[in-house]
Amino acid sequence: MEPELEKLKEKLNAVILAHYYELDEIQENADFVGDSLALAQIAAKTEADIIVFCGVKFMAETAKILSPEKKVLLPVEDAGCPMADMATKEAVLKKKKELMNPVVVSYVNTNADVKSVSDICCTSANAINVVQSIKENRVLFVPDRNLGEYVKENVKNKTVYLWDGYCPTHEAFGISELEELKNSYPDAKVAVHPESPKAVRDAADFIGSTSGIIDYVQKSADNEFIIGTEEGVLFDMKRRTKNKRFHIIGNRAICINMKKTHLNDLYDALKYGRYEINLNEDIIKSAYEPIKKMISIKRS
Repeated sequence: MEPELEKLKEKLNAVILAHYYELDEIQENADFVGDSLALAQIAAKTEADIIVFCGVKFMAETAKILSPEKKVLLPVEDAGCPMADMATKEAVLKKKKELMNPVVVSYVNTNADVKSVSDICCTSANAINVVQSIKENRVLFVPDRNLGEYVKENVKNKTVYLWDGYCPTHEAFGISELEELKNSYPDAKVAVHPESPKAVRDAADFIGSTSGIIDYVQKSADNEFIIGTEEGVLFDMKRRTKNKRFHIIGNRAICINMKKTHLNDLYDALKYGRYEINLNEDIIKSAYEPIKKMISIKRS
Protein backbone atom coordinates (compact mmCIF):
# COMPACT_ATOMS: atom_id res chain seq x y z
CA MET A 1 0.00 0.00 0.00
CA GLU A 2 1.16 3.52 -0.79
CA PRO A 3 2.73 4.94 2.43
CA GLU A 4 0.74 8.19 2.37
CA LEU A 5 -2.50 6.32 1.78
CA GLU A 6 -1.77 3.84 4.55
CA LYS A 7 -0.96 6.65 6.98
CA LEU A 8 -4.25 8.41 6.22
CA LYS A 9 -6.20 5.16 6.44
CA GLU A 10 -4.76 4.34 9.85
CA LYS A 11 -5.37 7.86 11.13
CA LEU A 12 -9.04 7.65 10.21
CA ASN A 13 -9.46 3.98 11.22
CA ALA A 14 -10.67 3.08 7.76
CA VAL A 15 -10.78 -0.14 5.76
CA ILE A 16 -10.33 -0.16 1.97
CA LEU A 17 -12.28 -2.67 -0.11
CA ALA A 18 -11.78 -3.36 -3.81
CA HIS A 19 -13.88 -5.48 -6.13
CA TYR A 20 -12.10 -7.93 -8.43
CA TYR A 21 -12.97 -5.76 -11.45
CA GLU A 22 -11.19 -2.64 -10.18
CA LEU A 23 -7.96 -1.35 -11.70
CA ASP A 24 -4.77 -3.14 -10.66
CA GLU A 25 -3.55 -0.06 -8.76
CA ILE A 26 -6.71 -0.11 -6.65
CA GLN A 27 -6.51 -3.83 -5.90
CA GLU A 28 -2.87 -3.40 -4.93
CA ASN A 29 -3.80 -0.74 -2.36
CA ALA A 30 -6.85 -2.42 -0.83
CA ASP A 31 -7.03 -4.21 2.49
CA PHE A 32 -9.42 -6.74 0.99
CA VAL A 33 -10.22 -7.76 -2.60
CA GLY A 34 -13.24 -9.86 -3.46
CA ASP A 35 -16.87 -10.14 -4.58
CA SER A 36 -19.26 -7.42 -3.45
CA LEU A 37 -21.18 -9.31 -0.75
CA ALA A 38 -18.08 -10.96 0.70
CA LEU A 39 -16.42 -7.56 1.00
CA ALA A 40 -19.45 -6.03 2.71
CA GLN A 41 -19.50 -8.93 5.18
CA ILE A 42 -15.78 -8.59 5.86
CA ALA A 43 -16.12 -4.85 6.49
CA ALA A 44 -18.99 -5.44 8.92
CA LYS A 45 -16.72 -7.63 11.04
CA THR A 46 -13.92 -5.07 11.27
CA GLU A 47 -13.52 -2.40 13.91
CA ALA A 48 -13.14 0.27 11.23
CA ASP A 49 -15.12 3.50 11.52
CA ILE A 50 -14.96 4.16 7.78
CA ILE A 51 -15.46 1.79 4.84
CA VAL A 52 -14.08 2.90 1.49
CA PHE A 53 -15.68 0.71 -1.14
CA CYS A 54 -13.89 0.78 -4.49
CA GLY A 55 -16.59 -0.61 -6.72
CA VAL A 56 -19.99 0.65 -7.82
CA LYS A 57 -22.88 2.21 -5.94
CA PHE A 58 -24.97 -0.88 -5.14
CA MET A 59 -21.90 -2.49 -3.52
CA ALA A 60 -21.34 0.47 -1.23
CA GLU A 61 -25.05 0.48 -0.41
CA THR A 62 -24.89 -3.18 0.62
CA ALA A 63 -21.94 -2.38 2.88
CA LYS A 64 -23.98 0.43 4.47
CA ILE A 65 -26.96 -1.89 5.00
CA LEU A 66 -24.74 -4.42 6.79
CA SER A 67 -22.84 -1.71 8.70
CA PRO A 68 -25.31 1.14 9.30
CA GLU A 69 -23.19 2.53 12.14
CA LYS A 70 -20.14 2.99 9.91
CA LYS A 71 -19.45 5.74 7.39
CA VAL A 72 -19.33 4.24 3.89
CA LEU A 73 -17.56 6.09 1.09
CA LEU A 74 -17.73 5.51 -2.67
CA PRO A 75 -14.63 7.18 -4.20
CA VAL A 76 -16.33 8.07 -7.50
CA GLU A 77 -19.83 9.46 -7.12
CA ASP A 78 -21.13 8.38 -10.54
CA ALA A 79 -19.72 4.83 -10.44
CA GLY A 80 -23.02 3.06 -10.98
CA CYS A 81 -24.15 -0.26 -12.38
CA PRO A 82 -26.21 -0.14 -15.61
CA MET A 83 -27.80 -3.51 -14.80
CA ALA A 84 -28.82 -2.45 -11.30
CA ASP A 85 -30.38 0.69 -12.77
CA MET A 86 -32.54 -1.45 -15.08
CA ALA A 87 -34.82 -2.23 -12.13
CA THR A 88 -36.52 0.25 -9.80
CA LYS A 89 -38.65 -0.23 -6.71
CA GLU A 90 -41.74 1.09 -8.49
CA ALA A 91 -41.26 -1.09 -11.57
CA VAL A 92 -40.70 -4.23 -9.48
CA LEU A 93 -43.82 -3.60 -7.40
CA LYS A 94 -45.83 -3.03 -10.58
CA LYS A 95 -44.56 -6.26 -12.17
CA LYS A 96 -45.18 -8.17 -8.94
CA LYS A 97 -48.80 -7.01 -8.97
CA GLU A 98 -49.22 -7.91 -12.67
CA LEU A 99 -47.92 -11.42 -12.00
CA MET A 100 -50.25 -11.96 -9.04
CA ASN A 101 -47.69 -11.70 -6.27
CA PRO A 102 -44.79 -14.10 -6.97
CA VAL A 103 -41.82 -14.26 -4.59
CA VAL A 104 -39.31 -11.57 -5.54
CA VAL A 105 -35.70 -12.75 -5.69
CA SER A 106 -33.30 -9.92 -6.34
CA TYR A 107 -29.70 -10.42 -7.34
CA VAL A 108 -27.33 -8.66 -4.95
CA ASN A 109 -26.43 -6.52 -8.00
CA THR A 110 -29.45 -4.29 -7.40
CA ASN A 111 -29.87 -0.91 -5.82
CA ALA A 112 -31.06 -0.61 -2.22
CA ASP A 113 -34.61 0.41 -3.15
CA VAL A 114 -35.13 -2.85 -5.07
CA LYS A 115 -33.65 -4.90 -2.24
CA SER A 116 -36.10 -3.21 0.12
CA VAL A 117 -39.11 -4.68 -1.73
CA SER A 118 -37.57 -8.11 -2.32
CA ASP A 119 -38.41 -11.26 -0.41
CA ILE A 120 -34.86 -12.59 -0.60
CA CYS A 121 -31.62 -11.65 -2.34
CA CYS A 122 -29.08 -13.94 -3.97
CA THR A 123 -25.56 -13.95 -5.30
CA SER A 124 -24.39 -15.57 -8.52
CA ALA A 125 -22.89 -18.28 -6.30
CA ASN A 126 -26.07 -19.22 -4.44
CA ALA A 127 -28.86 -18.12 -6.83
CA ILE A 128 -29.88 -21.70 -7.65
CA ASN A 129 -29.94 -22.70 -3.97
CA VAL A 130 -31.91 -19.57 -3.04
CA VAL A 131 -34.65 -20.28 -5.58
CA GLN A 132 -34.73 -23.96 -4.61
CA SER A 133 -35.17 -22.96 -0.96
CA ILE A 134 -38.38 -21.01 -1.65
CA LYS A 135 -41.56 -22.87 -0.70
CA GLU A 136 -43.74 -21.04 -3.21
CA ASN A 137 -43.76 -22.17 -6.84
CA ARG A 138 -43.62 -18.78 -8.59
CA VAL A 139 -40.60 -16.49 -8.58
CA LEU A 140 -39.83 -13.10 -10.13
CA PHE A 141 -36.06 -12.96 -10.68
CA VAL A 142 -34.61 -9.43 -10.83
CA PRO A 143 -32.73 -7.94 -12.68
CA ASP A 144 -30.34 -10.13 -14.71
CA ARG A 145 -32.10 -12.25 -17.35
CA ASN A 146 -29.00 -14.34 -18.05
CA LEU A 147 -28.45 -15.36 -14.44
CA GLY A 148 -32.21 -15.82 -14.11
CA GLU A 149 -32.26 -18.07 -17.18
CA TYR A 150 -29.39 -20.09 -15.72
CA VAL A 151 -31.38 -20.53 -12.51
CA LYS A 152 -34.49 -21.47 -14.49
CA GLU A 153 -32.54 -24.19 -16.32
CA ASN A 154 -31.45 -25.68 -13.01
CA VAL A 155 -34.67 -25.36 -11.02
CA LYS A 156 -37.27 -27.23 -13.04
CA ASN A 157 -40.00 -27.38 -10.41
CA LYS A 158 -40.68 -23.65 -10.23
CA THR A 159 -42.02 -20.99 -12.57
CA VAL A 160 -39.33 -18.31 -12.85
CA TYR A 161 -40.29 -14.99 -14.43
CA LEU A 162 -37.30 -13.10 -15.82
CA TRP A 163 -36.72 -9.36 -15.61
CA ASP A 164 -35.38 -7.89 -18.85
CA GLY A 165 -32.08 -6.66 -17.46
CA TYR A 166 -28.48 -7.56 -18.20
CA CYS A 167 -24.85 -6.69 -17.56
CA PRO A 168 -23.55 -4.90 -20.68
CA THR A 169 -20.05 -6.31 -20.15
CA HIS A 170 -21.13 -9.95 -19.93
CA GLU A 171 -23.90 -9.57 -22.50
CA ALA A 172 -21.23 -8.59 -25.04
CA PHE A 173 -19.61 -12.03 -24.91
CA GLY A 174 -20.37 -13.78 -28.20
CA ILE A 175 -20.27 -17.46 -29.05
CA SER A 176 -18.34 -16.74 -32.26
CA GLU A 177 -15.58 -15.04 -30.25
CA LEU A 178 -15.51 -17.93 -27.83
CA GLU A 179 -15.33 -20.52 -30.62
CA GLU A 180 -12.48 -18.59 -32.21
CA LEU A 181 -10.55 -18.71 -28.95
CA LYS A 182 -11.29 -22.42 -28.50
CA ASN A 183 -9.95 -23.08 -32.00
CA SER A 184 -6.80 -21.10 -31.22
CA TYR A 185 -6.31 -22.70 -27.79
CA PRO A 186 -7.90 -26.18 -28.01
CA ASP A 187 -6.52 -27.33 -24.66
CA ALA A 188 -7.89 -24.34 -22.75
CA LYS A 189 -10.73 -24.82 -20.26
CA VAL A 190 -13.61 -22.35 -20.49
CA ALA A 191 -14.81 -20.68 -17.28
CA VAL A 192 -17.61 -18.12 -17.49
CA HIS A 193 -19.86 -16.07 -15.25
CA PRO A 194 -23.60 -16.95 -15.30
CA GLU A 195 -24.33 -13.36 -16.35
CA SER A 196 -23.04 -14.46 -19.77
CA PRO A 197 -25.52 -15.31 -22.57
CA LYS A 198 -26.83 -18.87 -22.81
CA ALA A 199 -24.78 -19.86 -25.88
CA VAL A 200 -21.59 -18.92 -24.02
CA ARG A 201 -22.67 -20.71 -20.86
CA ASP A 202 -23.54 -23.84 -22.82
CA ALA A 203 -20.02 -23.96 -24.27
CA ALA A 204 -18.30 -23.60 -20.89
CA ASP A 205 -16.50 -26.18 -18.80
CA PHE A 206 -17.30 -24.21 -15.64
CA ILE A 207 -19.97 -21.64 -14.75
CA GLY A 208 -19.59 -19.67 -11.54
CA SER A 209 -19.27 -16.39 -9.70
CA THR A 210 -16.12 -14.32 -10.00
CA SER A 211 -14.63 -15.85 -6.87
CA GLY A 212 -15.83 -19.25 -8.06
CA ILE A 213 -13.96 -18.83 -11.34
CA ILE A 214 -10.82 -17.84 -9.45
CA ASP A 215 -11.09 -20.91 -7.21
CA TYR A 216 -11.68 -23.15 -10.24
CA VAL A 217 -8.61 -21.83 -12.02
CA GLN A 218 -6.47 -22.05 -8.90
CA LYS A 219 -7.41 -25.65 -8.10
CA SER A 220 -7.46 -26.95 -11.67
CA ALA A 221 -4.67 -29.15 -12.95
CA ASP A 222 -5.02 -27.39 -16.32
CA ASN A 223 -2.72 -24.53 -17.26
CA GLU A 224 -4.68 -22.59 -19.87
CA PHE A 225 -8.10 -20.96 -19.55
CA ILE A 226 -10.59 -18.92 -21.54
CA ILE A 227 -12.33 -16.55 -19.13
CA GLY A 228 -15.80 -15.09 -19.51
CA THR A 229 -15.98 -12.22 -17.04
CA GLU A 230 -14.57 -8.71 -16.57
CA GLU A 231 -10.84 -8.56 -17.25
CA GLY A 232 -9.98 -7.06 -13.86
CA VAL A 233 -10.23 -10.57 -12.45
CA LEU A 234 -6.94 -11.42 -14.15
CA PHE A 235 -4.99 -9.40 -11.58
CA ASP A 236 -6.02 -11.70 -8.74
CA MET A 237 -5.82 -14.84 -10.88
CA LYS A 238 -2.24 -14.15 -11.86
CA ARG A 239 -1.37 -13.29 -8.28
CA ARG A 240 -2.72 -16.63 -7.05
CA THR A 241 -1.35 -18.86 -9.80
CA LYS A 242 1.98 -19.46 -11.52
CA ASN A 243 2.64 -20.51 -15.09
CA LYS A 244 -1.04 -20.42 -16.07
CA ARG A 245 -2.30 -18.61 -19.16
CA PHE A 246 -5.56 -16.72 -19.56
CA HIS A 247 -7.57 -15.45 -22.51
CA ILE A 248 -10.56 -13.15 -22.07
CA ILE A 249 -13.47 -13.69 -24.47
CA GLY A 250 -13.36 -10.86 -26.98
CA ASN A 251 -9.84 -10.03 -25.78
CA ARG A 252 -11.07 -7.06 -23.73
CA ALA A 253 -14.06 -7.16 -21.38
CA ILE A 254 -14.22 -3.89 -19.50
CA CYS A 255 -16.82 -2.48 -17.12
CA ILE A 256 -16.40 1.26 -17.61
CA ASN A 257 -17.84 2.07 -14.20
CA MET A 258 -15.49 -0.30 -12.40
CA LYS A 259 -12.55 1.40 -14.09
CA LYS A 260 -13.54 4.92 -13.00
CA THR A 261 -11.79 4.69 -9.64
CA HIS A 262 -8.13 5.68 -9.70
CA LEU A 263 -5.61 5.97 -6.91
CA ASN A 264 -6.16 9.72 -6.55
CA ASP A 265 -9.91 9.11 -6.15
CA LEU A 266 -9.24 6.62 -3.37
CA TYR A 267 -6.92 9.08 -1.64
CA ASP A 268 -9.39 11.97 -1.97
CA ALA A 269 -12.23 9.79 -0.67
CA LEU A 270 -10.33 9.36 2.57
CA LYS A 271 -8.92 12.88 2.76
CA TYR A 272 -12.18 14.70 2.05
CA GLY A 273 -14.79 12.12 3.07
CA ARG A 274 -16.00 11.57 -0.51
CA TYR A 275 -18.65 10.36 -1.35
CA GLU A 276 -20.72 9.19 1.57
CA ILE A 277 -23.53 6.67 1.08
CA ASN A 278 -26.65 7.80 2.92
CA LEU A 279 -29.71 5.55 3.17
CA ASN A 280 -32.78 6.22 5.28
CA GLU A 281 -33.50 3.86 8.16
CA ASP A 282 -36.58 2.36 6.53
CA ILE A 283 -34.59 1.34 3.43
CA ILE A 284 -31.81 -0.11 5.58
CA LYS A 285 -34.23 -2.16 7.68
CA SER A 286 -36.28 -3.35 4.71
CA ALA A 287 -33.22 -4.25 2.62
CA TYR A 288 -31.44 -5.98 5.50
CA GLU A 289 -34.00 -8.78 5.82
CA PRO A 290 -33.68 -10.21 2.26
CA ILE A 291 -29.89 -9.90 2.54
CA LYS A 292 -29.93 -11.72 5.87
CA LYS A 293 -32.01 -14.53 4.33
CA MET A 294 -29.58 -14.75 1.40
CA ILE A 295 -26.56 -15.09 3.69
CA SER A 296 -28.11 -18.14 5.34
CA ILE A 297 -28.29 -20.01 2.01
CA LYS A 298 -25.12 -21.88 1.06
CA ARG A 299 -23.17 -21.25 -2.12
CA SER A 300 -23.23 -23.82 -4.92
